[in-house]
Amino acid sequence: MAEKKKKLNKGLDAIFGGDITSLIDDIEHNTPESSQEKIKLDEIRPNPYQPRKVFDQEKLEELAQSIKENGLIQPIIVRKSPIIGFELLAGERRFRASKIAGLELVPAIIKELTDQEMMRQAIIENLQREDLNPIEEAISYQKLVDHGYKHDQIAQFMGKSRPYISNMLRLLHLAPSVQEAVIQNDISSAHARVLVPLDEKEQCFWLERIKQDHLNVRTLENKISSKRKQKNKKTKENFLLEEEQRLKKILGTDVTIHSSSQNKGTIQISFSSLDEYQRIINSLK
Repeated sequence: MAEKKKKLNKGLDAIFGGDITSLIDDIEHNTPESSQEKIKLDEIRPNPYQPRKVFDQEKLEELAQSIKENGLIQPIIVRKSPIIGFELLAGERRFRASKIAGLELVPAIIKELTDQEMMRQAIIENLQREDLNPIEEAISYQKLVDHGYKHDQIAQFMGKSRPYISNMLRLLHLAPSVQEAVIQNDISSAHARVLVPLDEKEQCFWLERIKQDHLNVRTLENKISSKRKQKNKKTKENFLLEEEQRLKKILGTDVTIHSSSQNKGTIQISFSSLDEYQRIINSLK
């Protein structure tokens, strides 16, 4: 895990410049109490660049109980908001647990940091987590894309392949209910990637099938492929029926179209006499 953090920090240093991670660590562990301030919890907003959306409620409750008994020992780090109050830079679990514990004031270190430094620290904190879910990882990468970085650049900095980054970002095209299923670990990211090309209605249909029938990825792929072929066949059949009716009106007689799977086929035109045959031939000239 330590080696992973070292590589990650090095890659993100290349993106943003500087070493904000070392700065944050130094602030959190080496700032004297005299430099800390007590600020109101209700004046603090979460880091707007933090992609993390899911927090283990049970662990938050445990931390809240510890804070009730011992107080908040390690201060959170904030910056003054350009709008009002403060924005959280580091310590969101402590911030949330303090709310649960009913604290009104918390020890905090106020720093002057740029939006870029705020975003970088949020991404670092997020990507270093062992319980990171695929949607949160994808959101982190999307933050970088929003700031002008290309997939191959992100891949290089993160030590991943370009297809890996692109595939993760595609998860953000999933329907909200499917994304939530990935977050809750109801389906795997591999299942989710299979659903990406489908429209929202189909995604939701297959999501329920995955959960109800416990479909593995290979079975899911096969079932979607089979259903798509059936749908294409039905579409083709409807088209041929429409064409038969159109030709029937033009020629004034029954027409049957026979089609093969290779998009080849024959057109059968019926006639009941030589006169009708001649009429059809003349109408085709």
